[in-house]
Amino acid sequence: MLGTVATGKIIDQNENSFYVQVEGITYELKQKELTQDERPNLGDQIQGFLYDDKQHNRQMTQFLPFAQADQYGWSKVTEVKYDLGVFVDIGLPDKDVVVSVDDLPFDKSHWPHKDDQLLVHLETDHKDRIWAKLADEDIFNQLSTHFPNNMENRDIFGTVYSSREVGAFVITSDYYLGFVHSSQMGRPLRLGEQFKGRVIGVSQYGRLNLSSLPRAFEEIDEDAEMILMSLRRKSDLTLPFYDKSDAQEIKNYFGISKSSFKRAIGHLLKVKYITEDKVAGTITLIKDPKAIENE
Repeated sequence: MLGTVATGKIIDQNENSFYVQVEGITYELKQKELTQDERPNLGDQIQGFLYDDKQHNRQMTQFLPFAQADQYGWSKVTEVKYDLGVFVDIGLPDKDVVVSVDDLPFDKSHWPHKDDQLLVHLETDHKDRIWAKLADEDIFNQLSTHFPNNMENRDIFGTVYSSREVGAFVITSDYYLGFVHSSQMGRPLRLGEQFKGRVIGVSQYGRLNLSSLPRAFEEIDEDAEMILMSLRRKSDLTLPFYDKSDAQEIKNYFGISKSSFKRAIGHLLKVKYITEDKVAGTITLIKDPKAIENE
């Protein structure tokens, strides 16, 4: 009975509440929980969602929760108790519902944190306790939509709906399915976490392959960026410096030490933004990260 929408008869009232009987059990329906236009009267039939509040009092509300037995809804995590599970807000005024520890990852480092988002529906057990149940892979497959071509390198925003050792499964804000391999994370992504990243490919399973690691140009330090700016100013995108250039000449031109210069051009060479001609003693800009960023 709890966790469902039911119809009952108003058997009593006071200045704040109506008392509704459903199959022999009385529920309090506070006047502020009414949504119908006409005020009900004693003896009227009235419909609402049934639950027990934090004090275990039987309540009815006409403000239906985001999640119900036959309806999935995104719900915010309000509290984490490692011996019980996580509590989520499903839109009830004085009641949060638990996602059981049995339904959460074995590794508690993958558990949601407060304010993370979970897609859940409700189940009521044989003891009349309401639980929030996580949407499974089939539900996300049903919710998802096909992504367009040419998604690579696009920024995306989404939510982690499954967190495993091998990686995290994500549904984006556009309802595309994605996967983040563990090698593409700066740290493990947890269930319910809001994910910001970019598309790096398409998997054989029809999901977007995603990464939360910064792009190469986002990792460039100040010295490397200064060298790039100097190269951009040259009509031929070339400077008469390389890793064997004189330390004092490097200092006079760039204002940095030779070791800092070598470290900076080493990174630029690694990400293939420049080439180095050791015979001519030059470096040349061949792929400008600013142009990549603006694509």
